[in-house]
Amino acid sequence: MLTLCGFSASNYYNKVKLALLEKGVAFEEELAWVGEVDTAASPLGKVPYLKSDQGTLCESTVILEYLEAQYPQHPLLPADLFAAAKARELLRFIELHLELVARNLYPEAFFGGKVSDAAKEKTGQQLAKNVAAFATLTSFSPFIGGADFTLADVGAAVHLPLVSSASKIIYGKDVLSDLPVRDYLKQIGERPTVQKVNADRKSNTEQLLARAKAK
Repeated sequence: MLTLCGFSASNYYNKVKLALLEKGVAFEEELAWVGEVDTAASPLGKVPYLKSDQGTLCESTVILEYLEAQYPQHPLLPADLFAAAKARELLRFIELHLELVARNLYPEAFFGGKVSDAAKEKTGQQLAKNVAAFATLTSFSPFIGGADFTLADVGAAVHLPLVSSASKIIYGKDVLSDLPVRDYLKQIGERPTVQKVNADRKSNTEQLLARAKAK
């Protein structure tokens, strides 16, 4: 039995959780807050990490690749190698060039901190450039890369809402508003797997905020 370790307020945890649910792979969840992580399994203390009969794995994208290879039923990558590479391309683009850049805004957008005006300006410029590039890779027909729900959609489902929310809070405008992201997220939000992930995220986020207030 696989055990997914971390917490459901984490978008990277939810990316792996959504993939497991979509693939129909049996798994258990083990709550591990930041600061309570098994560093033998995740040396940098990050979530998620995965426990299996073969050992442990950390880094969400690595875990996704392992799951796809180990459990080929209900594939989340096309059989065609080039099409699979294009799905991976979209996933990495979302992770590195959208969510990771927008993460600079999270302290002020979500956690009551402060981000300098210079950092906001630099992040805004980078996001504008990267969103324009992202638009050339997407199709939204109906899924982000075409006709099939893939790992790119797994990433989009958990990362794009944060990019939209953070940018809207900081700049007064969603940097993704010129793309059909809102309709896309509404559409995939009808999937039972996405509904499950979102419900657990909401509940766990409330727990996280309660923990923060108690400290």
